Amino acid sequence: MKILIIDDDQLTSTTWSMGLKNGGFEVVNATNGQDGINQAKTQKPNLILLDQIMPDMLGNEVLSTLKQDPDTAPIPVMLISNYNENQMMKDAIAQGAVDYILKYQIETKDLVDKVKSLLNQLDTPAASNASPAPAVAPTTPAPSAPADPTTPASTDTPGDKPTGSA
Repeated sequence: MKILIIDDDQLTSTTWSMGLKNGGFEVVNATNGQDGINQAKTQKPNLILLDQIMPDMLGNEVLSTLKQDPDTAPIPVMLISNYNENQMMKDAIAQGAVDYILKYQIETKDLVDKVKSLLNQLDTPAASNASPAPAVAPTTPAPSAPADPTTPASTDTPGDKPTGSA
């Protein structure tokens, strides 16, 4: 199985490449968005790990380009970033990213396990490579929904004690 890492951060690319290679994967690297798009077309990886913030273009722009091209659209893409920006995450998932990982929250071993798990999940007969729907939920929890104004708020607060008198 071949993994394409598109990331301008040399340390991250090298560390993750070594971990993935030790996990039995073939790894190809690209250091910017345009090179990543080109590598995706020529290398046909089984999965792309795509950095969100790069010098030439945002990861979401690369993702959009990949998903609009019939040759690269079926390739699952996991966005990776140091930036916990909700709108970027939502946009990436809406555009077809299968996951959004915060770099500072994942160890290399956990990334390798996540990649293996995702590829096994996508490799099941029920999974369709052409499906743009996310295969797994984003790694970062979504913000909690606002309270339903029709539901009465709880009056239980820390320190409340029944008085026993009316």
